[in-house]
Amino acid sequence: MEFLVEFEVNVPDGAPASEVELRFSAEASAAARLVDEGHLVRLWRPPAAPGEIKALGLYRADSAAQLAGLLGDLPLYDWMQIAVTPLEPHPNDAVPQETVSATATSQP
Repeated sequence: MEFLVEFEVNVPDGAPASEVELRFSAEASAAARLVDEGHLVRLWRPPAAPGEIKALGLYRADSAAQLAGLLGDLPLYDWMQIAVTPLEPHPNDAVPQETVSATATSQP
């Protein structure tokens, strides 16, 4: 299954700079791991106001429960507002469904 995931990160007031740096560094490592595992397909930065931290990601998971577990393990999870939209193939998609399914199953 594929999911569109919208993130907004809200660093708590007074969070020590060292903790913020550590969490953001760990988040980058976690994202790389999710890419390697075939769960994180794409990641974008949507428009944001100054000081806002937003991301938009295309994820693959076997179920909504699996995705929730993956997101819950992210180092910034406690500081995130997350919106998840499950995605279904569209009959007019430019990529044939067989290709999408083969790509999803060929990931390690």
